[in-house]
Amino acid sequence: MSPHDLNLRLSRNFTLREAVRSQTASRLGIDNTPPLEVIPKLVRVAEHVLEPIRAHAGVGYSPNSFFRCLELNRAIGSKDTSQHIKGEAVDVEVPGISNFDLANWVSQNLDFDQLILECYQPGDLHSGWVHISYVSVAENRREILHYNGKFYARWLP
Repeated sequence: MSPHDLNLRLSRNFTLREAVRSQTASRLGIDNTPPLEVIPKLVRVAEHVLEPIRAHAGVGYSPNSFFRCLELNRAIGSKDTSQHIKGEAVDVEVPGISNFDLANWVSQNLDFDQLILECYQPGDLHSGWVHISYVSVAENRREILHYNGKFYARWLP
């Protein structure tokens, strides 16, 4: 298992290439290769989050943002505490499913550490995206939040 093998399968339908893909990293010349110890975490997220969503949706999709090295994370203005840096978080949108409905489905059907419906605007079904983190069965907090672009608040789907 090598963090440089972009064809490495994290799960049946997701590869390392999808986990590290970033237009910002490409544009800024940032090497977004994860450390070897992050690979098992990416596998857990792919198996426990991405695959069940794909099975539910019945369509293929690629994550918007998955692993981010610290340099990339800072370049996009995210916090140094982001779970993306540890390979524990993924941002997704799925064709044909509103992000509100996706977040609601995840909250009722998947185990997760944190679920955030980000930048969703009521009335605009495809606005925003869904952030989902996964650590382990024993450590997942099942925290559910909404982020409106300025503030985080608890959310009850």
